[in-house]
Amino acid sequence: MSLNGFKACVLRTGGTNCDLETSIALEEVGIKAEIIHMNRIENKSLLDYHLVVFPGGFSYGDYVRAGAVWGKNVLVKLRIELERFIEEGRLVLGICNGFQVLVEAGILPGDGVSETPSAALANNSSARYECRWVWLRVENNETPFTMMMEKGEVLRIPVGHAEGRFLTRSEKDLEELKKNRQIVFRYVLPNGDCANGLYPFNPNGSTYDVAGICNRKGNVMGMMPHPERAFFGWQLVEWGKTPPERGDGRKIFESIVKYFRERIY
Repeated sequence: MSLNGFKACVLRTGGTNCDLETSIALEEVGIKAEIIHMNRIENKSLLDYHLVVFPGGFSYGDYVRAGAVWGKNVLVKLRIELERFIEEGRLVLGICNGFQVLVEAGILPGDGVSETPSAALANNSSARYECRWVWLRVENNETPFTMMMEKGEVLRIPVGHAEGRFLTRSEKDLEELKKNRQIVFRYVLPNGDCANGLYPFNPNGSTYDVAGICNRKGNVMGMMPHPERAFFGWQLVEWGKTPPERGDGRKIFESIVKYFRERIY
C-alpha cells in the first residue's frame, strides 16, 4: 500500500542498472515507485511526483566522465521542472552514478541547476573499480534523508564505483560545505574515527572523506555508497550466520517516509 499517495520517479537511461533494486526499496517502505526512461520523461511531469531518484549504474558507459552525458541530458530536458521541483521542497536523491549526474548537472552542491559544475567526482585514487563495504558517519541528521539517524551514528553500506573521489574547486568551497552543513556522510573507520584518507576505509580518496552531500536546502542529496544494496538482512555479509533483519541503508528510505508523513504539499 502506498504512503498517503506519495510517489517516486526512478529515472533510468542506457547503462543504468540499479533502478529496480531502488524501486523495490521504495515500495518496501510504502512509497509508490515508477521507473521511467529518460526517453519517455517528456510525456510525464516531474511535478506529479514527490521524490525523484537518479539510481546507480554506468549511464552512457560513463564516456567523457561518469554521469557527464546524462547530466547534460538532464539540463536539456528537465531543467525548468527540476528547478521548480527543488524550490517546492520535494526530494531528489542521487545514488552513485546518480550522484555523479547531480554534480555534472550543477544541481549539487548548490541549490539550483547550473551548466558549470562546481565540484567533481573524479577517478578513484586507487585507479581501479572499488566494490567493498565501507563505514559512514552521519554528519548531518537533519536532512529529509537522515531523519531516522543520530548524528555521529556509523552506518555500513557498500560502494561500487570507479569515479567517486569527491573534489571541490578550492579549499574555500570545501569550507563553505562544512559551514552550511552540506556534508551528510563521511567515510570513517569501523569505530567511527575519521578515515583521514586511509585506504580502503576511504575507498576513493575523497577530500575530507566525503561520501555524501546535500544542497543548502537539504532536500537534494547525493551519495556514492548504495543504500539499496544494504536494505534487506539477506544482502549483508553476515548472511548465513546471524544477520540483522535489515541493513543500515534502509534508514535512508525510512527517513524519506518520515519526511513525507510530516510534510503536506
